Amino acid sequence: MSESGVPFLKFTVTIKRNHEFQRLYHKGKSAATPYLALYCRKNRRMENRLGLTVGKKVGGAVTRNRVRRRVREIYRLHEGELRPGYDIVVVARSAAVDADFTVLERAYLNLAKKAGILSEADR
Repeated sequence: MSESGVPFLKFTVTIKRNHEFQRLYHKGKSAATPYLALYCRKNRRMENRLGLTVGKKVGGAVTRNRVRRRVREIYRLHEGELRPGYDIVVVARSAAVDADFTVLERAYLNLAKKAGILSEADR
């Protein structure tokens, strides 16, 4: 585990408080695909903060945790490609359960590009 509470994320801290999630839902930029929805907003820090949400509609605890692990791994793999200084919430939708890892990865990168949080060099 890293200091941020999330294993192996170098430049990211987790979002845990409900009011921080709510602020992003109401005031953040959003983009969505059938698999994922992404909300982001500048945070005036030099680090990104990540929140993951997988609702009960997605399935039981085992299914939700599996989807959460996959989305966290996708984020970890592409963490260095993101601009610093954003709060990011990724919401997994029920279609994410049956999607291949590469499909989820493409969906995530597409959302990050749409939201404008991919760094210029990676566009």
